[in-house]
This record gives sequence, C-alpha cells and structure tokens, in this order.
Amino acid sequence: MRMLVLGAGLQGSACAYDLLAHTEHDVVIADQNVDAPPAFLAPYLAGGRLTAVRVDANDPEAMRRVMQGVSATMSAFPYYFNGPLASLAVEAGSHFCDLGGNTDIVLQQKQGHDRAVAGSVSVIPDCGLAPGMVNILAEHGIRQLDQTRAVRIYVGGLPQKPQPPLNYQVVYSLEGVLDYYTTLSWVLRDGRQTQVKALSEIVELDFDGAGTLEAFHTAGGLSAMAQRYEGRIPTMEYKTLRYPGHARMMEALRELGLFDLEPVNVKGVPVVPRDMFIAAVGPKLRKDYKESPDLVALRVEVEGTDRGEETLLRWDLLDRYDADTGITAMMRTTGFSLAITGTLQAEGKIKPGVWTPDEAMPAREYIAALAERGVVIQESRVTLGALR
Repeated sequence: MRMLVLGAGLQGSACAYDLLAHTEHDVVIADQNVDAPPAFLAPYLAGGRLTAVRVDANDPEAMRRVMQGVSATMSAFPYYFNGPLASLAVEAGSHFCDLGGNTDIVLQQKQGHDRAVAGSVSVIPDCGLAPGMVNILAEHGIRQLDQTRAVRIYVGGLPQKPQPPLNYQVVYSLEGVLDYYTTLSWVLRDGRQTQVKALSEIVELDFDGAGTLEAFHTAGGLSAMAQRYEGRIPTMEYKTLRYPGHARMMEALRELGLFDLEPVNVKGVPVVPRDMFIAAVGPKLRKDYKESPDLVALRVEVEGTDRGEETLLRWDLLDRYDADTGITAMMRTTGFSLAITGTLQAEGKIKPGVWTPDEAMPAREYIAALAERGVVIQESRVTLGALR
C-alpha cells in the first residue's frame, strides 16, 4: 500500500521512519520544505520506498492530488489544518489520522462522521502521545472496571540533563507549549465538565529513572473524553510533567504579560509580547539532542471497582532518546503512535467513521506494537486488599 505523511518536521519524519522500518508499504512524505530530510530517512530515499513531495497545506487542489491513490494519510501538520485535511482525505477515499491537540477542531471533525462512513474510511484525530496514547490507555482501564471513579493522566517531555533556570528544553514547539500554558483545561469534577487554569493545582510524583517531577493542568490532553464521560465518571484530569519549580516560574511570566497576544508599544513599534518571548527565549531552549538527550515520562491511573473490590490500574512509561537513530523520545512516542494508527486503519482494523483514539483503537494490539518498537509500557494493578 501507499501511505502519505504530511509534515517533514520531527514528528512527521519519525512517523515516516516507523512506517518504512515496520511495514512493507511505500511512503510519501509531503511538506513545503522537503530538502533536508534527517539522516535516518536517507537509506529509504535512496532505496526508492520513500518519496518526498513539495506541497502547500493551504492549497486544497495540491492536497487533493497528493492524496490520490493513498491508503492512509497521517498528518503531522499544525492542528489548524486538520479539519479541512480530514475532509479532503474522505473525498479522496483515504483513511486519515492526525496529531491533533485542539479539542474544538476534533469536535468539528466529528461532524463529518456520516460522510466518512459513506466513504468507507476512518478518521482518527488526536493520535499522538497526549492526546493519543494516554487516551487509549485510560479507555483500556475504564473498560476493565465495573465502575470508574477517577482517571488521572500525567505526561511530560523533558531533558535528561535539566539546566536552570527553567530545567526545560523544547521537544516539539515553543509556540505549542505557550498555547498549553495559557489555555483553560477541561476536566471532570463531580461528574461535570469544568475548566481550570493552566499551570494550576501542582502535585509531585516520583518516577523511577527520572526522580521527582511536578504535574500541573494544561489543555488538550483529554481530547473529547471529558465530553464522553460527563455524568458517568466523577473525576478526570490531564496534567503535564516538568521538573519541580517550572510551573511557578512560567506562571509568573504569564501573569506579567509575556505570553500575551495583544501588541504593546515598544519605543513606537507595536510588538506582540509572545512573539518577543519566543524570539528571545526559544534559541536558548533548543538543544542538540546528542548533547542534551530527552526523555518522555507518562503515567495513567484509573481508579474504581472491579468485582466489588476497590482497584487501581496504572500504566507507566519512561522512554529515552535513541542514540543509534538520532530519534528523540518525543518523536518515538508521538510519531510512532501516529504511524501505528495509520497502519491499523489501512489494514481495515478500524471501522469507518470519525473516532477519537479511545473510541476506536484496539488497546492491546496498540500496546504490543509500541513494545515491538522498544516503547515499553508497564501495567500494574493494585487492590485495596493488597494495600492493607
């Protein structure tokens, strides 16, 4: 089959690599700039299984052409392109999945469910790491319990060697990080949807291999699960992981207005504070991964009752930069997740329609596919009796 990856950046390149390394499909990678592919893709370009195509996401006709004859389209483009791209893929008869990250756009994509069914294709938004992997694990836990009381999700992409003052380095997009730090987060409290402020309600967690991390609210990680489970699960929340102290520093910068989008007058010149912050701070937070490798820490907890016993189900992951390939932990957990999703769609294992990953993805097969790639998720179960 022929698979299409939209986006030749970090996540798109990792997705293309995974498809080439773990399937026999041919792959097209498309973006505005495809002139400098990472070294790990070079053998596939030389071997003919990978084709690079220049395309503009703002050009619907060009996108229609590149989607023709494609079994599945995987989008690593920015989230705001995904609504129109999903519609174009359905028109072209191609399955479609994306990294998502914006719940409003996911809900818009859901409105195309009947068209996707009629076209015998599936559309799965929000299928990276978070949202994506974490939602599949949370749903896996919910389905194992008779009654679920709480779902708590924690994820972070971090440097293995933190450097002050922020103890953080950019692992995907500083613009995206600031969006998450300034957008209200949807959670379930007492079974009802409510919004809480980003960077709030800090708690500390211990991770073997990473030490003590702090967790705080950010938007997007729950995808549409809060809407799905309103009135059925009392507590559900998603928090980002960082090294201790990060959230308070970022909150101070936010409250001082440095993340604002309204221009301010600087010596007679209108300047957007966030643009200035990104321009000044971004280069200092971008590191050479060979010198400062990253890690991804993940924990999903699902609490409830199973056959009358109070039960805690937990999934833990600690993944690290792969020095052999030069693929970062964030690329492995996000790009590989996108590739696995698109592969299952192309193989006909996802029913037609528009589904979030928690609704459609076969959890055990997905977890096993990640393990084959060295992304190993540890599962544990604790009952109240075992705690006494």
